[in-house]
Amino acid sequence: MLDLNDFYFFVHIVDRGGFTAAGRTLNIPKSTLSHRIQELEQSLGVRLLNRTSRKFGLTDAGQDFYRHAVAMLREAELAETVIRHRLTEPTGTIRCTAGIATMQFCLSGIIADFLVDHPKVNVVAHATDRTVDIVGENFDIAIRAHSEPLPDSNLVQRTLAPSPWFLFAGADYLETNGAPETPQQLAGRPSLFMMRNDVAPVWRLRHARQARDEIVLPLTPRLLSDDMLGLQEAAIRGLGIVALPSYVCRDAVRSGKLRRVLPDWVAGDATITALIPYRQGLLPSVRAFLDHLAAEFPKAVLL
Repeated sequence: MLDLNDFYFFVHIVDRGGFTAAGRTLNIPKSTLSHRIQELEQSLGVRLLNRTSRKFGLTDAGQDFYRHAVAMLREAELAETVIRHRLTEPTGTIRCTAGIATMQFCLSGIIADFLVDHPKVNVVAHATDRTVDIVGENFDIAIRAHSEPLPDSNLVQRTLAPSPWFLFAGADYLETNGAPETPQQLAGRPSLFMMRNDVAPVWRLRHARQARDEIVLPLTPRLLSDDMLGLQEAAIRGLGIVALPSYVCRDAVRSGKLRRVLPDWVAGDATITALIPYRQGLLPSVRAFLDHLAAEFPKAVLL
């Protein structure tokens, strides 16, 4: 392939009417420019310039080459301008992925607000509970809700918000059966449990403000499921008490369909973390989106 710098040199030489003037403009010796054009002509197998001590001009082939070289340099300048513009103003498409419940109950509203504030940005939001290879599948950001530390990797992690799990039950259930006042009074109550790999159906409760030993309550769930939405619906319909992330049940609590059970106790600690492939060279759109997530997620997980 031809050296694209020679296109640049050739256009300058033609525009300035010779090697001497072009050399002064480019701050390159005349002999260097002459050598580069000779090598360009040899590579193409055709003479591009007629040059003598008194005359300088383009051959027919040189005129064709000049026309395309100018067009190529314009495209190169446009490409540079587009990228530099992207580096100063958020534009373009952001690809993000998150778990289904996180996307439905928390992230969808955050994304909508971001798009309102950034009209030149588009977002591809992929909801899946499958572990996504964000580098191999070309995602800019992955949002992970996790109770254990994420696996060590080359991905950059940014903590967005804590996401505690609480106990919830349907308002009608509590009206009929009464609300337990201590963890021990949960014994014998119907339960609903979020199914996860290698996690036994057990509630591990700790007091939110006082240093107390963890209370472990083995369960025999009426419903064992990996569908948070289904578990929430079962709790609303009075089928039992459930432990879920705060953001999943926020709207149902505000509407009065669900109530906190044992509000001084936490049923699990979790964290929302953003993963990005690299720290350096983030486009303004991705950086702005990441900052937006960090600002909005703490609000989104509050009851």
